[in-house]
Amino acid sequence: MDDMAPTYEERGDGDDPIRLLAIRDTPLSVDEVVGAVGDDAAGGTTLFVGTVRDHDGRPDAAVTGLSYSAHPTAGAELRRVAEKVAADFPVRALAAVHRVGDLRVGDIAVVVAVACAHRGEAFAASRRLIDDLKGQVPIWKQQTFEDGREDWVGA
Repeated sequence: MDDMAPTYEERGDGDDPIRLLAIRDTPLSVDEVVGAVGDDAAGGTTLFVGTVRDHDGRPDAAVTGLSYSAHPTAGAELRRVAEKVAADFPVRALAAVHRVGDLRVGDIAVVVAVACAHRGEAFAASRRLIDDLKGQVPIWKQQTFEDGREDWVGA
């Protein structure tokens, strides 16, 4: 793994609503993320799983794979985003993991989960978590297309 794709992992305990944050170069587990946010006081748990798709929304953009790279500060930024969501919503438990390295179509790239007392809160917090993660954490993707072209997204 090169310097632009660091791994980062942090696990919280039952007192900290931030239960799991990670940036990994290994396949992600949906079960691990769901398990991390289990909370008996939560009436709603939301899960978002982002996968590599086979297109980029343009007619001439058949994607064959991509590579994610993360800046060395990505872990700290992920923590900052998670803390803000936990402060702004009544979060019982929260988890977010993102993959770096080479991925193929169908691979899981990101998983976030949020548990709250009520479903509406869980949906809103989860939406903010994935949107802010994608918009603020310095993780970039380089897409490879069927015709051999490459394109950076978010860099």
